[in-house]
Amino acid sequence: MKFSCTKEQLVHAVNIVQKAVSNKPQMPILSGIYLNAENNMIELQATDYELGIICKIEANVEKAGAIVLSGRYFQDVVKKLPGETVEIVTNKEEHTMKITSNSAQFNLLSLPASEFPVLKPLNATTSFKIRDNIFRELIKKTVFACSADEARPIFTGCLLNVNNSDVVMAATNTHRLSVKKEYLDDFTGNVKIIIPSKILNELARIMVAEVPSDIRIDCAYGQISFTFDNVYIISRLIEGQFPDYERVIPPDFATNITLNTDEFSAAVERVSLISRVSDYNIIRLTFKENSVVISSNNPDIGKAEESVPAIIEGNDLDISFNAKYVTDILKNIDSEKIYFSLNTPLSPASIKPCDDETYTYIITPVRTTA
Repeated sequence: MKFSCTKEQLVHAVNIVQKAVSNKPQMPILSGIYLNAENNMIELQATDYELGIICKIEANVEKAGAIVLSGRYFQDVVKKLPGETVEIVTNKEEHTMKITSNSAQFNLLSLPASEFPVLKPLNATTSFKIRDNIFRELIKKTVFACSADEARPIFTGCLLNVNNSDVVMAATNTHRLSVKKEYLDDFTGNVKIIIPSKILNELARIMVAEVPSDIRIDCAYGQISFTFDNVYIISRLIEGQFPDYERVIPPDFATNITLNTDEFSAAVERVSLISRVSDYNIIRLTFKENSVVISSNNPDIGKAEESVPAIIEGNDLDISFNAKYVTDILKNIDSEKIYFSLNTPLSPASIKPCDDETYTYIITPVRTTA
């Protein structure tokens, strides 16, 4: 194998596929990045058997071939190379690969390409396309509400429910629920799958194009793939029955509060500085007299309190929440004002943007002593 390419493109491709390199590989070959050079293209692959990523870049290929290099060291080397162009040549007898850029030269040991589980395109049963900016928005508005507890895998992913032109993504950890709706231009059918939050977070980081373009989503039993630009990602799906999230959303509320998003968010951030330690990650909200008083009390640190203006329609109310669950949603609302809707101090509340009916967040209060 012998080829040359721009450092910028190579670094970009390595950074993308590195996300799928296993930290604790089942076998040594899975700690590597697979490179295949042919037809003036370089294809890089990595997989941990749950997530697989392919990225292709243009190159000047003088001699075709395939090789596997340590993902960690290959990434570290190419990022530090001094020149704008990189030349890579393999030595079959010594099982090495020489990387040259300007005056820098590295010889890295290689692994046999024949042992790498080369990724193949998914044999899809259902396919559809969605604009990458819309899909990125679906992820951003929901994935933060997933659980990190691997003992309950259903809650570590987002439900993607596509029903003809309607698209819904939902996430919950049983203490909070985030639901975002969007629309497809042309699709007939129904897809209901649970996508791991890990793959969604990686997708959101990779999909950074300024000009919106289509992302193709292919589904088969237990697997999903995403194709866009020069990237192909394949992942397992989470098996099981996602809870009926619509039953969690109260049909109406006794108290409805309108708040300025930035004012409320800043106040919650400041007051929750006291509550972020240990088991005291709780803020208390007191809604009365057209204001909300945000307070926290940590016996080991002290107290904090701040008031912000509010338009209150309904009953006065005292209610407590996990501070992180409140700040998480406020970071993901772009609207100037929010609706905070409540029933009782112990029943689920709703936070949503005033100008977006497609986004709903339900949060369960915390029971506290008076």
